[in-house]
Amino acid sequence: QIKREKPENIPDLKYLVKEKFAALESNNSDSDLQRNEKYIYFKDQLKEMRKQYNDNEAIEQIDEDIAVTQSQMNFICPITQVEMKRPVRNKVCGHIYEEDAILEIIQGRKQQKKKVRCPKIGCSHADVKESDLVPDEALKRAIDSQNKQ
Repeated sequence: QIKREKPENIPDLKYLVKEKFAALESNNSDSDLQRNEKYIYFKDQLKEMRKQYNDNEAIEQIDEDIAVTQSQMNFICPITQVEMKRPVRNKVCGHIYEEDAILEIIQGRKQQKKKVRCPKIGCSHADVKESDLVPDEALKRAIDSQNKQ
């Protein structure tokens, strides 16, 4: 329409756009919206969030359980898979083991003239020495405290 008109007769484009938009908008109905995939997904998400909000007390309890479980897991020796009594920290990689268990491994590998790889899964430290180990007093106190409760 603009191409056909003379420059001085150019219509109000804003008005034409609003008019066209209003015409398209009038074709939409609520039933179209109810069937719209994104709208349905959005409503489902809202329902799920509302449900989670209502279950908030249960979630807080689960979070607390997770925190307790994680702290207890930090007390487990990666070698013996039991709670540590005398934890020692490796100064090189930072991993913690039961003192007797790691010393036993070091002694056994020393007799075979082999190096000791850190027993923590995924650790790349391949030469654990007795001199690298220091008692972890803070963890020992935490374990003792947990056991008193």
